[in-house]
Amino acid sequence: MTEGLSKKELPPTAQALIERFESCQARVGVIGMGYVGLPLAVILAESGYSVTGIDLDPKKVEMLQRGESYIEDISSAQIAKLVKNGKLTASTSFESLTKVDGVSICVPTPLRKTGDPDLTFIISAVRALCPILHSGMVVILESTTYPGTTREMLLPEFEATGLLVGEDFFLAFSPERIDPGRLDWTVKNTPKVIGGITPICTEVAAAMYGQALTSIIKVSSSEVAEMTKLLENTFRAVNIGLVNEVAIMCNRLGIDVWEVVDAAASKPFGYMKFTPGPGLGGHCIPIDPLYLSWKLKSVKYTARFIELASEINTNMPRYVIQRMQDALNEQSKPLKGSRVLVLGVAYKPNVSDLRESPALDVIGLLLQKGAIVEYYDPYVPSIEHDGWMLESVPDLIKAVSQADCVMIVTDHANIDYPAVAEAATLVFDTRNAMGTNGIRDSKVVRL
Repeated sequence: MTEGLSKKELPPTAQALIERFESCQARVGVIGMGYVGLPLAVILAESGYSVTGIDLDPKKVEMLQRGESYIEDISSAQIAKLVKNGKLTASTSFESLTKVDGVSICVPTPLRKTGDPDLTFIISAVRALCPILHSGMVVILESTTYPGTTREMLLPEFEATGLLVGEDFFLAFSPERIDPGRLDWTVKNTPKVIGGITPICTEVAAAMYGQALTSIIKVSSSEVAEMTKLLENTFRAVNIGLVNEVAIMCNRLGIDVWEVVDAAASKPFGYMKFTPGPGLGGHCIPIDPLYLSWKLKSVKYTARFIELASEINTNMPRYVIQRMQDALNEQSKPLKGSRVLVLGVAYKPNVSDLRESPALDVIGLLLQKGAIVEYYDPYVPSIEHDGWMLESVPDLIKAVSQADCVMIVTDHANIDYPAVAEAATLVFDTRNAMGTNGIRDSKVVRL
Protein backbone atom coordinates (compact mmCIF):
# COMPACT_ATOMS: atom_id res chain seq x y z
CA MET A 1 0.00 0.00 0.00
CA THR A 2 1.19 3.53 -0.66
CA GLU A 3 1.42 6.53 1.64
CA GLY A 4 -0.57 9.60 0.73
CA LEU A 5 0.84 12.93 -0.39
CA SER A 6 0.45 16.06 1.69
CA LYS A 7 -1.69 18.84 0.29
CA LYS A 8 1.41 20.99 -0.13
CA GLU A 9 2.73 18.43 -2.63
CA LEU A 10 -0.35 18.72 -4.80
CA PRO A 11 -0.86 21.18 -7.67
CA PRO A 12 -3.47 23.92 -7.08
CA THR A 13 -6.00 22.17 -9.33
CA ALA A 14 -5.82 19.00 -7.23
CA GLN A 15 -5.97 20.93 -3.96
CA ALA A 16 -9.10 22.80 -5.05
CA LEU A 17 -10.79 19.61 -6.23
CA ILE A 18 -10.01 17.74 -3.02
CA GLU A 19 -11.44 20.62 -1.00
CA ARG A 20 -14.67 20.39 -2.99
CA PHE A 21 -14.88 16.68 -2.22
CA GLU A 22 -14.08 17.13 1.47
CA SER A 23 -16.78 19.79 1.81
CA CYS A 24 -19.23 17.56 -0.14
CA GLN A 25 -19.94 20.47 -2.49
CA ALA A 26 -18.79 18.44 -5.48
CA ARG A 27 -20.97 17.24 -8.32
CA VAL A 28 -20.37 13.66 -9.42
CA GLY A 29 -21.43 11.57 -12.39
CA VAL A 30 -21.79 7.79 -12.60
CA ILE A 31 -21.88 6.22 -16.06
CA GLY A 32 -23.82 2.96 -16.10
CA MET A 33 -26.73 2.55 -13.68
CA GLY A 34 -26.68 -1.21 -13.28
CA TYR A 35 -25.77 -3.52 -10.40
CA VAL A 36 -22.50 -1.62 -9.86
CA GLY A 37 -23.31 1.94 -10.83
CA LEU A 38 -26.64 2.41 -9.07
CA PRO A 39 -25.46 1.36 -5.57
CA LEU A 40 -22.37 3.55 -6.03
CA ALA A 41 -24.46 6.53 -7.15
CA VAL A 42 -26.76 6.12 -4.14
CA ILE A 43 -23.96 5.94 -1.58
CA LEU A 44 -22.24 8.97 -3.14
CA ALA A 45 -25.50 10.93 -3.08
CA GLU A 46 -26.20 9.91 0.52
CA SER A 47 -22.78 11.29 1.49
CA GLY A 48 -23.84 14.74 0.29
CA TYR A 49 -22.69 14.91 -3.33
CA SER A 50 -25.03 15.94 -6.11
CA VAL A 51 -24.99 12.88 -8.37
CA THR A 52 -26.03 12.45 -11.98
CA GLY A 53 -26.45 8.91 -13.24
CA ILE A 54 -26.03 8.23 -16.94
CA ASP A 55 -27.55 5.23 -18.66
CA LEU A 56 -28.47 4.64 -22.29
CA ASP A 57 -31.54 2.64 -21.27
CA PRO A 58 -34.39 5.19 -21.12
CA LYS A 59 -36.52 2.80 -19.02
CA LYS A 60 -33.94 2.83 -16.21
CA VAL A 61 -33.63 6.60 -16.38
CA GLU A 62 -37.41 7.04 -16.26
CA MET A 63 -37.71 4.73 -13.25
CA LEU A 64 -34.98 6.59 -11.36
CA GLN A 65 -36.54 9.95 -12.13
CA ARG A 66 -39.80 8.60 -10.66
CA GLY A 67 -37.92 7.49 -7.55
CA GLU A 68 -38.13 3.78 -8.34
CA SER A 69 -35.42 1.14 -8.00
CA TYR A 70 -34.95 -1.89 -10.25
CA ILE A 71 -32.36 -3.87 -8.27
CA GLU A 72 -32.78 -5.70 -4.95
CA ASP A 73 -29.93 -4.02 -3.07
CA ILE A 74 -31.40 -0.53 -3.40
CA SER A 75 -34.91 0.31 -2.21
CA SER A 76 -37.26 2.65 -4.02
CA ALA A 77 -37.52 4.61 -0.78
CA GLN A 78 -33.79 5.39 -0.96
CA ILE A 79 -34.07 6.52 -4.57
CA ALA A 80 -37.20 8.58 -3.98
CA LYS A 81 -35.65 10.44 -1.04
CA LEU A 82 -32.51 11.34 -2.98
CA VAL A 83 -34.45 12.41 -6.06
CA LYS A 84 -36.79 14.55 -3.96
CA ASN A 85 -33.83 16.24 -2.23
CA GLY A 86 -32.15 16.95 -5.57
CA LYS A 87 -29.16 14.77 -4.74
CA LEU A 88 -29.76 12.20 -7.48
CA THR A 89 -30.83 12.73 -11.07
CA ALA A 90 -30.61 10.47 -14.10
CA SER A 91 -30.20 11.10 -17.80
CA THR A 92 -29.38 9.42 -21.10
CA SER A 93 -27.29 12.43 -22.18
CA PHE A 94 -23.60 12.87 -21.41
CA GLU A 95 -24.11 16.63 -21.66
CA SER A 96 -25.56 16.38 -18.14
CA LEU A 97 -21.99 15.79 -16.94
CA THR A 98 -20.58 19.03 -18.34
CA LYS A 99 -20.03 20.64 -14.93
CA VAL A 100 -19.29 17.62 -12.74
CA ASP A 101 -16.11 17.38 -10.69
CA GLY A 102 -15.75 13.61 -10.85
CA VAL A 103 -16.98 10.70 -12.95
CA SER A 104 -17.08 6.97 -12.24
CA ILE A 105 -17.35 4.64 -15.22
CA CYS A 106 -19.34 1.49 -14.32
CA VAL A 107 -20.18 -0.07 -17.68
CA PRO A 108 -20.21 -3.78 -18.62
CA THR A 109 -17.07 -5.51 -19.87
CA PRO A 110 -18.26 -8.84 -21.30
CA LEU A 111 -16.32 -11.37 -23.32
CA ARG A 112 -16.85 -11.85 -27.03
CA LYS A 113 -17.86 -15.30 -28.27
CA THR A 114 -14.21 -15.79 -29.22
CA GLY A 115 -13.17 -15.27 -25.59
CA ASP A 116 -11.58 -11.86 -26.26
CA PRO A 117 -12.36 -8.88 -24.01
CA ASP A 118 -15.12 -6.63 -25.31
CA LEU A 119 -14.29 -3.08 -24.23
CA THR A 120 -16.85 -1.46 -26.52
CA PHE A 121 -18.82 0.04 -23.63
CA ILE A 122 -15.69 1.55 -22.05
CA ILE A 123 -14.53 3.02 -25.36
CA SER A 124 -17.96 4.53 -26.01
CA ALA A 125 -18.09 6.08 -22.53
CA VAL A 126 -14.59 7.53 -22.82
CA ARG A 127 -15.22 9.07 -26.22
CA ALA A 128 -18.49 10.57 -25.00
CA LEU A 129 -16.60 12.09 -22.04
CA CYS A 130 -13.79 13.65 -24.07
CA PRO A 131 -15.78 16.69 -25.28
CA ILE A 132 -16.78 17.55 -21.69
CA LEU A 133 -13.48 16.72 -19.96
CA HIS A 134 -12.25 19.87 -18.25
CA SER A 135 -9.56 21.11 -15.92
CA GLY A 136 -10.26 20.14 -12.32
CA MET A 137 -12.00 16.84 -13.09
CA VAL A 138 -11.27 13.27 -12.02
CA VAL A 139 -12.30 10.16 -13.96
CA ILE A 140 -12.33 6.76 -12.24
CA LEU A 141 -12.79 3.53 -14.16
CA GLU A 142 -14.52 0.77 -12.17
CA SER A 143 -15.31 -1.68 -14.96
CA THR A 144 -13.23 -4.85 -14.67
CA THR A 145 -10.57 -5.14 -17.33
CA TYR A 146 -7.02 -6.32 -17.96
CA PRO A 147 -3.93 -4.61 -16.47
CA GLY A 148 -2.93 -1.61 -18.54
CA THR A 149 -6.36 -0.61 -19.83
CA THR A 150 -6.59 2.68 -17.93
CA ARG A 151 -3.14 3.83 -19.01
CA GLU A 152 -3.12 2.40 -22.53
CA MET A 153 -6.71 3.06 -23.60
CA LEU A 154 -8.23 5.86 -21.51
CA LEU A 155 -5.20 8.10 -21.01
CA PRO A 156 -4.36 8.70 -24.71
CA GLU A 157 -7.99 9.57 -25.49
CA PHE A 158 -8.16 12.10 -22.65
CA GLU A 159 -4.72 13.64 -23.25
CA ALA A 160 -5.65 14.16 -26.90
CA THR A 161 -7.92 16.94 -25.61
CA GLY A 162 -4.81 18.91 -24.65
CA LEU A 163 -5.22 18.47 -20.90
CA LEU A 164 -2.33 17.04 -18.84
CA VAL A 165 -2.95 14.11 -16.49
CA GLY A 166 -1.95 14.78 -12.88
CA GLU A 167 -2.03 18.54 -13.47
CA ASP A 168 -5.25 19.45 -15.27
CA PHE A 169 -7.31 16.28 -14.92
CA PHE A 170 -6.91 13.11 -12.87
CA LEU A 171 -7.37 9.48 -13.88
CA ALA A 172 -7.54 6.32 -11.75
CA PHE A 173 -8.81 2.76 -11.61
CA SER A 174 -10.83 1.44 -8.68
CA PRO A 175 -12.23 -2.08 -9.03
CA GLU A 176 -15.86 -2.62 -8.13
CA ARG A 177 -16.43 -5.20 -5.39
CA ILE A 178 -20.21 -5.50 -5.53
CA ASP A 179 -21.69 -8.80 -4.36
CA PRO A 180 -25.45 -8.54 -5.03
CA GLY A 181 -27.67 -9.60 -2.15
CA ARG A 182 -25.11 -9.19 0.64
CA LEU A 183 -26.08 -7.26 3.75
CA ASP A 184 -22.82 -7.60 5.70
CA TRP A 185 -20.41 -6.21 3.08
CA THR A 186 -21.86 -3.38 1.04
CA VAL A 187 -20.52 -0.60 -1.16
CA LYS A 188 -20.02 1.54 1.93
CA ASN A 189 -17.94 -0.75 4.13
CA THR A 190 -16.11 -2.94 1.60
CA PRO A 191 -12.51 -1.61 1.39
CA LYS A 192 -12.01 0.38 -1.82
CA VAL A 193 -8.78 -0.14 -3.75
CA ILE A 194 -7.64 2.90 -5.77
CA GLY A 195 -4.67 3.23 -8.11
CA GLY A 196 -4.03 6.37 -10.12
CA ILE A 197 -2.04 7.05 -13.26
CA THR A 198 0.08 9.27 -10.99
CA PRO A 199 0.28 9.53 -7.19
CA ILE A 200 -1.61 12.82 -7.42
CA CYS A 201 -4.38 11.09 -9.36
CA THR A 202 -4.61 8.51 -6.58
CA GLU A 203 -5.01 11.23 -3.94
CA VAL A 204 -7.78 13.00 -5.84
CA ALA A 205 -9.69 9.78 -6.54
CA ALA A 206 -9.31 8.72 -2.90
CA ALA A 207 -10.72 12.07 -1.80
CA MET A 208 -13.78 11.60 -3.99
CA TYR A 209 -14.58 8.17 -2.56
CA GLY A 210 -13.29 8.91 0.93
CA GLN A 211 -16.28 11.03 1.86
CA ALA A 212 -18.70 8.18 1.18
CA LEU A 213 -16.83 4.94 1.88
CA THR A 214 -15.44 3.56 5.13
CA SER A 215 -12.03 2.31 3.99
CA ILE A 216 -9.75 3.42 1.14
CA ILE A 217 -6.75 1.30 0.06
CA LYS A 218 -4.28 3.27 -2.04
CA VAL A 219 -1.97 1.34 -4.36
CA SER A 220 0.94 2.53 -6.44
CA SER A 221 -0.59 2.45 -9.93
CA SER A 222 -3.70 1.79 -11.96
CA GLU A 223 -2.13 -1.48 -13.13
CA VAL A 224 -1.85 -2.74 -9.54
CA ALA A 225 -5.52 -1.90 -8.94
CA GLU A 226 -6.56 -3.62 -12.18
CA MET A 227 -4.54 -6.73 -11.32
CA THR A 228 -5.96 -6.78 -7.77
CA LYS A 229 -9.47 -7.28 -9.10
CA LEU A 230 -8.39 -10.07 -11.42
CA LEU A 231 -6.48 -11.85 -8.64
CA GLU A 232 -9.54 -11.76 -6.36
CA ASN A 233 -11.79 -13.44 -8.89
CA THR A 234 -9.14 -15.74 -10.34
CA PHE A 235 -8.62 -17.04 -6.80
CA ARG A 236 -12.30 -17.85 -6.59
CA ALA A 237 -12.56 -19.33 -10.09
CA VAL A 238 -9.56 -21.61 -9.58
CA ASN A 239 -10.78 -22.84 -6.20
CA ILE A 240 -14.28 -23.44 -7.53
CA GLY A 241 -12.72 -25.34 -10.41
CA LEU A 242 -10.77 -27.42 -7.91
CA VAL A 243 -13.79 -28.33 -5.80
CA ASN A 244 -15.84 -29.06 -8.94
CA GLU A 245 -13.18 -31.53 -10.02
CA VAL A 246 -13.16 -33.00 -6.51
CA ALA A 247 -16.93 -33.52 -6.90
CA ILE A 248 -16.30 -35.49 -10.11
CA MET A 249 -13.56 -37.50 -8.37
CA CYS A 250 -15.80 -38.27 -5.40
CA ASN A 251 -18.58 -39.48 -7.67
CA ARG A 252 -16.16 -41.89 -9.36
CA LEU A 253 -14.95 -43.11 -5.96
CA GLY A 254 -18.40 -43.43 -4.43
CA ILE A 255 -17.73 -40.73 -1.81
CA ASP A 256 -20.13 -37.98 -0.69
CA VAL A 257 -18.40 -34.75 -1.78
CA TRP A 258 -20.59 -32.63 0.52
CA GLU A 259 -19.46 -34.60 3.55
CA VAL A 260 -15.86 -34.19 2.42
CA VAL A 261 -16.25 -30.43 1.97
CA ASP A 262 -17.89 -29.98 5.38
CA ALA A 263 -15.24 -32.10 7.09
CA ALA A 264 -12.41 -30.15 5.46
CA ALA A 265 -14.08 -26.87 6.48
CA SER A 266 -13.75 -27.86 10.13
CA LYS A 267 -10.04 -27.02 9.90
CA PRO A 268 -9.66 -23.56 11.45
CA PHE A 269 -6.56 -22.60 9.45
CA GLY A 270 -5.06 -23.16 6.01
CA TYR A 271 -8.37 -23.95 4.30
CA MET A 272 -11.19 -21.88 2.84
CA LYS A 273 -14.51 -23.54 2.06
CA PHE A 274 -15.67 -23.64 -1.55
CA THR A 275 -18.60 -25.72 -2.74
CA PRO A 276 -19.21 -27.46 -6.08
CA GLY A 277 -22.08 -26.63 -8.39
CA PRO A 278 -23.44 -26.76 -11.95
CA GLY A 279 -21.05 -24.10 -13.26
CA LEU A 280 -19.98 -20.51 -12.74
CA GLY A 281 -22.27 -17.51 -12.82
CA GLY A 282 -22.32 -13.80 -12.19
CA HIS A 283 -20.65 -10.77 -13.69
CA CYS A 284 -17.14 -11.47 -12.37
CA ILE A 285 -15.93 -15.01 -11.74
CA PRO A 286 -16.70 -16.56 -15.15
CA ILE A 287 -15.23 -13.58 -17.02
CA ASP A 288 -12.51 -11.74 -15.10
CA PRO A 289 -9.85 -14.50 -15.06
CA LEU A 290 -10.15 -14.80 -18.84
CA TYR A 291 -9.28 -11.11 -19.16
CA LEU A 292 -5.99 -11.88 -17.42
CA SER A 293 -5.41 -15.03 -19.49
CA TRP A 294 -6.01 -13.05 -22.69
CA LYS A 295 -3.62 -10.27 -21.65
CA LEU A 296 -0.86 -12.72 -20.80
CA LYS A 297 -0.98 -14.17 -24.30
CA SER A 298 0.35 -10.82 -25.51
CA VAL A 299 3.52 -11.45 -23.48
CA LYS A 300 3.71 -15.10 -24.64
CA TYR A 301 2.65 -16.64 -21.35
CA THR A 302 -0.02 -19.30 -20.85
CA ALA A 303 -2.09 -18.91 -17.67
CA ARG A 304 -2.43 -22.65 -17.10
CA PHE A 305 -4.32 -22.55 -13.79
CA ILE A 306 -6.87 -20.13 -15.22
CA GLU A 307 -7.42 -22.09 -18.41
CA LEU A 308 -7.71 -25.44 -16.60
CA ALA A 309 -10.19 -24.02 -14.08
CA SER A 310 -12.19 -22.46 -16.92
CA GLU A 311 -12.28 -25.79 -18.75
CA ILE A 312 -13.59 -27.63 -15.68
CA ASN A 313 -16.13 -24.97 -14.72
CA THR A 314 -17.39 -24.52 -18.29
CA ASN A 315 -18.02 -28.26 -18.61
CA MET A 316 -19.99 -28.57 -15.35
CA PRO A 317 -23.42 -27.96 -16.99
CA ARG A 318 -22.77 -30.91 -19.32
CA TYR A 319 -21.55 -33.01 -16.40
CA VAL A 320 -24.64 -32.37 -14.26
CA ILE A 321 -26.95 -33.15 -17.18
CA GLN A 322 -25.14 -36.44 -17.73
CA ARG A 323 -25.53 -37.25 -14.03
CA MET A 324 -29.22 -36.40 -14.19
CA GLN A 325 -29.62 -38.50 -17.34
CA ASP A 326 -28.04 -41.45 -15.51
CA ALA A 327 -30.48 -40.93 -12.64
CA LEU A 328 -33.43 -40.98 -15.09
CA ASN A 329 -32.05 -44.13 -16.70
CA GLU A 330 -32.19 -45.82 -13.30
CA GLN A 331 -35.93 -45.20 -13.45
CA SER A 332 -36.14 -46.51 -17.03
CA LYS A 333 -36.79 -43.03 -18.41
CA PRO A 334 -34.91 -41.41 -21.31
CA LEU A 335 -34.00 -37.74 -21.04
CA LYS A 336 -35.64 -37.06 -24.41
CA GLY A 337 -39.31 -36.48 -23.78
CA SER A 338 -38.94 -36.32 -20.00
CA ARG A 339 -40.39 -33.34 -18.15
CA VAL A 340 -37.60 -31.53 -16.27
CA LEU A 341 -38.25 -28.72 -13.80
CA VAL A 342 -35.24 -26.48 -13.21
CA LEU A 343 -35.52 -25.06 -9.70
CA GLY A 344 -33.76 -21.69 -9.42
CA VAL A 345 -32.18 -19.93 -12.40
CA ALA A 346 -30.48 -16.81 -10.97
CA TYR A 347 -26.70 -17.05 -10.80
CA LYS A 348 -26.73 -17.03 -6.98
CA PRO A 349 -29.34 -17.45 -4.22
CA ASN A 350 -31.87 -14.77 -3.31
CA VAL A 351 -31.26 -12.38 -6.22
CA SER A 352 -32.78 -11.89 -9.68
CA ASP A 353 -29.43 -11.52 -11.46
CA LEU A 354 -29.17 -13.87 -14.45
CA ARG A 355 -25.78 -12.74 -15.74
CA GLU A 356 -23.73 -15.77 -16.87
CA SER A 357 -25.98 -18.06 -14.83
CA PRO A 358 -25.18 -21.75 -15.34
CA ALA A 359 -28.94 -22.33 -15.51
CA LEU A 360 -28.93 -20.75 -18.97
CA ASP A 361 -26.51 -23.41 -20.24
CA VAL A 362 -28.33 -26.17 -18.36
CA ILE A 363 -31.71 -25.24 -19.88
CA GLY A 364 -30.21 -24.82 -23.35
CA LEU A 365 -28.57 -28.25 -23.22
CA LEU A 366 -31.74 -29.89 -21.90
CA LEU A 367 -33.74 -28.41 -24.77
CA GLN A 368 -31.13 -29.61 -27.26
CA LYS A 369 -31.48 -33.13 -25.87
CA GLY A 370 -35.24 -33.10 -26.33
CA ALA A 371 -36.35 -32.65 -22.73
CA ILE A 372 -39.56 -30.79 -21.91
CA VAL A 373 -38.21 -27.98 -19.73
CA GLU A 374 -39.94 -25.76 -17.20
CA TYR A 375 -38.45 -23.65 -14.45
CA TYR A 376 -39.44 -22.02 -11.19
CA ASP A 377 -37.70 -19.00 -9.70
CA PRO A 378 -39.47 -16.52 -7.39
CA TYR A 379 -37.04 -13.78 -8.45
CA VAL A 380 -37.00 -14.30 -12.23
CA PRO A 381 -40.46 -14.19 -13.86
CA SER A 382 -39.25 -14.91 -17.40
CA ILE A 383 -36.14 -15.73 -19.43
CA GLU A 384 -35.32 -15.01 -23.05
CA HIS A 385 -31.96 -16.39 -24.12
CA ASP A 386 -30.29 -17.77 -27.22
CA GLY A 387 -33.49 -18.26 -29.20
CA TRP A 388 -35.68 -19.72 -26.45
CA MET A 389 -38.06 -18.13 -23.97
CA LEU A 390 -39.62 -19.51 -20.79
CA GLU A 391 -41.77 -18.18 -17.96
CA SER A 392 -41.55 -19.30 -14.35
CA VAL A 393 -44.31 -21.78 -13.51
CA PRO A 394 -46.94 -20.23 -11.21
CA ASP A 395 -47.40 -23.26 -8.93
CA LEU A 396 -44.16 -24.82 -7.74
CA ILE A 397 -45.51 -27.95 -6.05
CA LYS A 398 -47.89 -28.72 -8.91
CA ALA A 399 -45.00 -28.45 -11.38
CA VAL A 400 -42.82 -30.62 -9.12
CA SER A 401 -45.48 -33.34 -8.97
CA GLN A 402 -45.77 -33.36 -12.78
CA ALA A 403 -42.02 -33.46 -13.45
CA ASP A 404 -40.02 -36.60 -14.17
CA CYS A 405 -37.05 -34.87 -12.54
CA VAL A 406 -36.46 -31.67 -10.57
CA MET A 407 -32.97 -30.22 -10.96
CA ILE A 408 -31.98 -27.75 -8.24
CA VAL A 409 -29.62 -25.25 -9.88
CA THR A 410 -29.96 -22.26 -7.54
CA ASP A 411 -30.76 -22.82 -3.86
CA HIS A 412 -32.98 -19.84 -2.99
CA ALA A 413 -33.73 -19.62 0.73
CA ASN A 414 -37.48 -19.12 0.31
CA ILE A 415 -38.11 -22.52 -1.30
CA ASP A 416 -39.94 -25.15 0.74
CA TYR A 417 -37.48 -27.98 0.09
CA PRO A 418 -39.26 -30.59 2.27
CA ALA A 419 -42.45 -30.00 0.27
CA VAL A 420 -40.49 -30.30 -2.97
CA ALA A 421 -38.93 -33.57 -1.81
CA GLU A 422 -42.32 -34.98 -0.85
CA ALA A 423 -43.98 -34.09 -4.15
CA ALA A 424 -41.11 -35.06 -6.46
CA THR A 425 -40.51 -38.33 -8.26
CA LEU A 426 -36.79 -37.61 -8.65
CA VAL A 427 -34.61 -34.70 -7.53
CA PHE A 428 -31.12 -34.00 -8.82
CA ASP A 429 -29.60 -31.55 -6.36
CA THR A 430 -26.54 -29.67 -7.63
CA ARG A 431 -26.34 -27.39 -4.56
CA ASN A 432 -26.95 -29.76 -1.62
CA ALA A 433 -30.11 -27.79 -0.79
CA MET A 434 -31.82 -30.98 0.34
CA GLY A 435 -28.90 -32.08 2.49
CA THR A 436 -28.67 -28.65 4.11
CA ASN A 437 -32.35 -28.99 5.03
CA GLY A 438 -31.76 -32.42 6.54
CA ILE A 439 -33.49 -34.32 3.74
CA ARG A 440 -32.00 -37.75 3.07
CA ASP A 441 -34.44 -39.38 0.65
CA SER A 442 -33.65 -42.19 -1.78
CA LYS A 443 -35.23 -40.21 -4.62
CA VAL A 444 -32.80 -37.30 -4.05
CA VAL A 445 -29.55 -37.59 -6.00
CA ARG A 446 -26.84 -35.13 -5.02
CA LEU A 447 -23.98 -33.84 -7.14
